[in-house]
Formats: sequence, C-alpha cells, structure tokens
Amino acid sequence: MPEPRESDPQDAATPGSELTRRHWLRRAIFTTEHRAIGMQYLALALIAVAIGTVLSLLMRIHLVWPNLRLPFFGVVPPEGYLALVTIHGTIMVFFVLTTAPQSGFANLVLPEQIGARGMAFPRLNALSFWLTSLALCVLLAAFFVPGGAPISGWTSYPPLSAVPAAGPGQGTGMDLWIASIGLFCIASSIGAVNLLTTIVGGRCRGMTLMRMPLTVWSWFVTAILMLLSFSVLFAAILLLWCDRHYGTSFFVPMGDLVNGTIVGKGDGSPLLWLHLFWFFGHPEVYIAVLPGMGIVSSLIANFTRRPILGYRMMVWTTVLIGLLGLLVWGHHMFVSGMNPYAGTAFAVTTMAIAVPSTAKVLSWLGTLWGGGIERTTPMLYVLGFLSFFITGGLTGPILAQPALDTYLHNTYFVVAHFHLIMGMAAVFSIFAGVCYWFPLMTGRMMSERLGRWHFWLTFVGAYLVFFPMHFAGLAGEPRHYAQLTGATSSLASLVPLQTGITHSAFLLAAAQFLFLWNVLRSARRGTPAEGNPWRATTLEWAAGLDAPAVHRGPYAYDPQAFPSGFKMQWEADAEQE
Repeated sequence: MPEPRESDPQDAATPGSELTRRHWLRRAIFTTEHRAIGMQYLALALIAVAIGTVLSLLMRIHLVWPNLRLPFFGVVPPEGYLALVTIHGTIMVFFVLTTAPQSGFANLVLPEQIGARGMAFPRLNALSFWLTSLALCVLLAAFFVPGGAPISGWTSYPPLSAVPAAGPGQGTGMDLWIASIGLFCIASSIGAVNLLTTIVGGRCRGMTLMRMPLTVWSWFVTAILMLLSFSVLFAAILLLWCDRHYGTSFFVPMGDLVNGTIVGKGDGSPLLWLHLFWFFGHPEVYIAVLPGMGIVSSLIANFTRRPILGYRMMVWTTVLIGLLGLLVWGHHMFVSGMNPYAGTAFAVTTMAIAVPSTAKVLSWLGTLWGGGIERTTPMLYVLGFLSFFITGGLTGPILAQPALDTYLHNTYFVVAHFHLIMGMAAVFSIFAGVCYWFPLMTGRMMSERLGRWHFWLTFVGAYLVFFPMHFAGLAGEPRHYAQLTGATSSLASLVPLQTGITHSAFLLAAAQFLFLWNVLRSARRGTPAEGNPWRATTLEWAAGLDAPAVHRGPYAYDPQAFPSGFKMQWEADAEQE
C-alpha cells in the first residue's frame, strides 16, 4: 500500500501565531495549491452569480413596470435595459457557467482523480485565477465610468454599437467590456493549457485513458474547446478594439454613420463579427454543459451503486459532442442572409449533435432503471439536471430548422431554450458538485433538510420562470424589447404572462438564500464527514496517498464481487497484493 504523504511543517504552526497568520495570508492570496484555487474559483462564481441575479431581476422589473424609479438606478431607459441584458449575460456565461464547472471543480478534484500531485503549472494556475478576477472587476467598473452602464449615462450594448468613440470619455464602458473579455480569454486559455498538460502527463501508474473518470474526460474535452474557441474570440476582440480606436474597418461597413459622422472607411462586414463570435458562442454551450455531464455520470453511478451503462460509449459521445460543437455555429445565423446551402449544412450538423446527446440520456436513464437510487441531495440535483436537459433539448431540433428559426429567432422561445439547457441544467450540476465535494472542501456535510427545500423551490421556480417563455416566443415577442406597454396589441397582451414570470423570478432568486445559508452554516457547524462519506470509488476520496497505482476503472460497484459492494480504483485485488 502507498505510504501517506508527509505533512507540511507549516501545518504544525501554533494557532494565532505570526507564522500561522503569514501562512493563512499566503494560502489565501498567493497560494498555488490546486484545491485552494478551486475554492477561490467557486467563491468568485458565487459573487458573480449574485450580481448577475440582481441584474436579471432589474431586467424583469423594467420589462413589466418600465416607468418605475429604482433606487440607485433611477428610471431605466430602453438602452439601459439592453446594457443590463449584456452585462447579465456576460457575467453568467463567462464568470459563472465557465468558471465554476470547469475551472472551479477541475482544480478542486482533477489532480487527485488521476493520481497527480497537483496541476502541471501551479504558478500559471494561480495567474489564471487572478486574471479571471481582474476581468470581473474590469467588467463591473463599466457601471461607474462616463459612457458606461448603468449608472453614469446608459449605453447600448456591445459589440455592434461599439464603434469608435465620438469623444473623450464616451464609450469607456464599452472599452471596459472589451478589455474584460480579452482578459478572460487569456486566463481561460492559460487554464486550458494547464489542465490539458496535467491530464496528458500527470496520470499515475495504471491510470490509462479508459480508466479515467467521466468527469476527467469532460474536463479534458472542454479544455480543448476552450483553447480553440477562446482563441478565436480573443482575435475578434482585438479586431473590435482596432475598429474603435485605430480607424480600421473589420466590422464597420463603408459609409456607416454614427451620430452623423462617417465611421466606415473600409469594406468591413458585421457578418464577420457574427461568424467569429458564434464560433466561440456555440462551443461555449458545451463548455458550460459538458463538465455537468461528467459530474452527473459519476454521481448517477455512485448513488445507484452500479457502473455507468456503456462507459466507452459515454467517452466517445463526449468527444463527439465536442467535435460537433465546433461545427454548428452557423445555425445562430440562419436569418443573416447566408447562402441557403450553408444553412442546410448547419441544420444537418445541428441535428446530428442530438445523437450523442441522446445516447448520453439513454445511458443515464438505463443506469437509473432498476437501480436502488440513494435519494441524497446531490442525487436530487442530478435528477433536476436530467429534467432540464431533456426539456430544453427537445426544442433544439425545432430551432435547427431554418424555416422555423426564421420566425422564432431572437424571440423568447430561444431564451427559454438556452436558459433551460445552458442555464438551469448547468447550474443544477454545479449544485450537485458543491454538495458532493463539500466534505473535501470543509470536512463537513451539508444539511440534507435545507438541501431538499432548496432543490424543490429552485426546481419549481425555474420551470415557472423559463417554461412560459416558450409561449411568449411562439407569440412573437422579441427578446430585446425593453417594454411591452405601448406596443402593438398582440404584444401588450403578453404583459400578464411576463408579470407572472417576474413574480416567479423573485421566488427563484429568494430560494438561493437557502443554498447560501446551507453552505455557510454547514461549513461551520455541519456534521463532520467521514473520509469517504459517499462510498465512492474515485481517487479524490483516497486521502493521504502519495503515489497511488490504479488497478481498475472508475465505477467498480458490484455487491456480489466485493464484500463492501464497491472497490476504489487504488485498491488491489487479492491476487495482485
């Protein structure tokens, strides 16, 4: 059996001593320890989701009561509403749905899951986190500068309006948005390279590719997607910056007028921006969801006490989803005037990506069928993920048809679709991951009672918010309309529907205080956790091992073959000892 790791001499420092205080400061700010960085990423995502939720509530309030004067914000003008949409979406997509499931959870447990001592490049790992934090600060600074949003003079949302500033101090908020995205792209690319290097070169003895947990496979494919898509987005951001400040015309058409001034001096094309942005935008959906798929797969195996059905198939469907995710960006541009043959090609590839996704759903359902499901809080969140993923996925083939998308494009139907899949399904996988790995972070268990209350309130609230948006989209309501009062009679009739959605949004937001309270209370006074409270088989629960050797795949559950009903990956069989 491998020997335990040697303890750090600084761990023995006397509580309250100067050495302890310096050690705490170093760990809190300058740490390169991967688990601490993972917790920092999760804390950053928690801050971001709180801000993003407040902005979404402001959007809902303005949509229903457009003339209401809000404290600190005043009366939100239509262009201010669009600024709220942009900042809300930016925070949620980049700093929550990318940061938490990929950067947060991967740093938290990935090295242990493959038997590595840590991330391949610890200092770059820390640099990636601090660049991500800086990117969020730069984005939020746009609220407080002239020409920013939404306090000191509202602005329309970037990037299509992000043409060269008309004067000193104007458009500074747009510049900060661009700078924030650029910093995030750099940080994410550094993190992706670090993660890929760790997986390829850091696996312990016996940890072959087909013995890696499905969480590791999902982080691996997601890192590849991040490296490719964020590189393209970074190039687009640089070109946009040049158009604003250096007189180029990559995206600005010749003769384009802004405030009576001709700004287009070359043969620029807004469609080029769309191609570059959506080449990032559609893989981003899978950057947000693929880590959740890996978490769900592992937790289903753990809480049914059965090997995941079709492990190799699940690996190759993960790879296939990543590959096809890079090829279908054009279905966001069916109404842009692209060649109809190109539209047909993108429609076919978009429908093709449903095949591996369906295979995953069938594997999850097949593993659940007939299994003795342990109804723990993490498993409830997993079932919530399945519900949202299936419900949201059913509308995907509808939007994949150019004829149908022509009507539904940019309506609330699209909002409902991507919020159910990219939003709620991914968020429920984050909830599941936090509950499942909470003992590793704090040594304590989260409250099951509070977890169940939070699950049901969030589950019901999410459906009350996002499912009715399908009906608003079918009625033709554009998602960028700032208000419905004074509109045509057909849209004004949707005010009661949007009012109900707004009330549900407040319920959904209020339910998250239960989760926050559960985290804070359990971290201090939760039930102390055992070394392996979930009776899991993967290596992150084999605490204290220096250099484990792997003897089997990740999901060895068999009550007939093993006396305890399961066997961890590092435990040797009797004939191997």
